[in-house]
Amino acid sequence: MTAISAVGAYAPRFRITSEAFADAWGQFQAAGISEKAVPAADEDALTMASEAAERALEAGDVDADDLDWIGFATSRPPLAESDLTPRLDAMIGAADTATGQVFTGSTRAGTRALWAAWDALESGSAETALVVAADAPRGEPDDGVDHAAGAGAAAFVLEADGPASLVDRASYSAPYPGTRFRRTGSETTEGLDITQYDRRAFTETIAGAVDGLAADPEPEVAAIQAPDGKLPYRAAGAAGVGTEEIRSVATVHDLGDLGAASVPVTLARALADGYDSVLAVSHGSGAAADALVVEAGSDVPAALDLEGDDPLSYAEYLRQRGVVTSGPPAGGGAYVSVPTWQRSIPQRYRLEAGRCPECGALAFPPSGACDACGSLEAFEPARLSGNGTIEAVTTISQGGAPPEFAQQQAQSGDYAAAIVALEAADGSGTVSVPAMGTGADPGAFAVGDGVETTIRRIYTQEGVTRYGFKVRPRSD
Repeated sequence: MTAISAVGAYAPRFRITSEAFADAWGQFQAAGISEKAVPAADEDALTMASEAAERALEAGDVDADDLDWIGFATSRPPLAESDLTPRLDAMIGAADTATGQVFTGSTRAGTRALWAAWDALESGSAETALVVAADAPRGEPDDGVDHAAGAGAAAFVLEADGPASLVDRASYSAPYPGTRFRRTGSETTEGLDITQYDRRAFTETIAGAVDGLAADPEPEVAAIQAPDGKLPYRAAGAAGVGTEEIRSVATVHDLGDLGAASVPVTLARALADGYDSVLAVSHGSGAAADALVVEAGSDVPAALDLEGDDPLSYAEYLRQRGVVTSGPPAGGGAYVSVPTWQRSIPQRYRLEAGRCPECGALAFPPSGACDACGSLEAFEPARLSGNGTIEAVTTISQGGAPPEFAQQQAQSGDYAAAIVALEAADGSGTVSVPAMGTGADPGAFAVGDGVETTIRRIYTQEGVTRYGFKVRPRSD
């Protein structure tokens, strides 16, 4: 048997309302959505995946070293051709030997990853798996796809035994080209907008997947793919459920279209809310659908962070997306080669520090002579906890950012730059490190405030995004 033993979910703090879109365009083309989540300029599918994964592992008290299978699903990977699981593994601290798979190319990718993890556990090739789905669809500014496009991520720890069992599954496919697609090299998703054709593809594949289940499901709630806030309810009959079963756990109305994360985030919410039986049905254009039945015998450990507290105007929304900002500067800035950055990944992702064997002082990064006693002895490995206190802070405003950070600063606006005393994981001392602020306005950072680290985009150079830790106000 395969079971879900813990779940985590994350959505960005920024929100934009349907009214803000209507004011800008004279109409809002995403029925049933009141507001949606918007990724910050330093967020993407990979950083959101890391956020959700950390929450699931913490909720389940699972050590990332124990994972032997990891699946990452998104319809919009930060790089079109690159295996992103090694970066995700490094961000969460998973073992190098864990099997990694990427699922992309469809909004069905999230359930495809769950399906593959299920196979891995049933075959005995894995004992503990992690499935993470993260997405942030994007369309042309005047198109319904963009009006609906939200952002979010969900993560599931799967083991042989657990509080929620995966009890049934089925899939169905039929050729419906043109319903929703993203052309090679394009940043935006589009469709032919043939309403009846799109609706038929959606309902036929969903009905086919549900009909393929071994038994008629009788779920308390249903997690149905939600490209907008109306289409899932049109598929209620095809899925054999009522509208209330969908509405009870729907995320689309306040988070928007989550693409490949649509069904996973809704499933995570349903399990966190304590529902005993869930029907989860995804849809991918082209067209195909997966249906999964989940039954919970007890409460599923969960850590969800789906609330938003920072509203955006439409102009601010366009700026965060980089629509109304210029590209990177033509020259200047500190050049850090990819090999050099790669060598620093243990420090930038997992806060690996060093301890002086002579005096016990912490060093970050762990290189050179000990700042405290001058010893040249090799540092002993030490870890930082990710919690700390601001020792000094300033605000970087327009024109003040180094050239490599200029593009992101233009999108995100002013940001805090701080010196932070980060605590050792074992509680034995602190070490001062420089860090960029994120997750709040610069005014929210002050000397003496508690902060925590999170993985975000730092900058992009030579087409390769550098990820690393930033600090945000401590959540507790």
